Amino acid sequence: MAFSSKLLLLASFCLFASLSFGRDFSIVGYSSEDLKSMDKLIELFESWMARHSKIYETIEEKLLRFEIFKDNLKHIDERNKVVTNYWLGLTEFSDLSHQEFKNKYLGLKVDYSRRRESPEEFTYKDVELPKSVDWRKKGAVTQVKNQGSCGKYIRSTKFKP
Repeated sequence: MAFSSKLLLLASFCLFASLSFGRDFSIVGYSSEDLKSMDKLIELFESWMARHSKIYETIEEKLLRFEIFKDNLKHIDERNKVVTNYWLGLTEFSDLSHQEFKNKYLGLKVDYSRRRESPEEFTYKDVELPKSVDWRKKGAVTQVKNQGSCGKYIRSTKFKP
């Protein structure tokens, strides 16, 4: 009985500690103090680059990405001071501007030039289909994952302009 009480107390402490410290640090250990010193910002950026295997072709590109990274970090820090039900952190996209992220990862762009015309439209005959299907119950859906720009350009014969 005493062992289980101690175990419960330890588990509670660990949960409390993880919730308490979770808001203070992002994926690579960002803290508000990192914004106060250029040396700390550079060190954080280099650590973030290593974590996400970022390599820039020129020093100009690296400086541009560093400026965007700083702006994003400032936004993250400001939001984390205001919101209480979630917190933001540095991700693999932290060197992209908002517009660059939108252009690269959001929105469907269909390539109609590769669409083939078919002489007749296909329809199923003599088949009863359910009104809905829960693909989660059938095991056909996986966990959410970063697909990069996958799906940005879809080539299909079913889309019509």
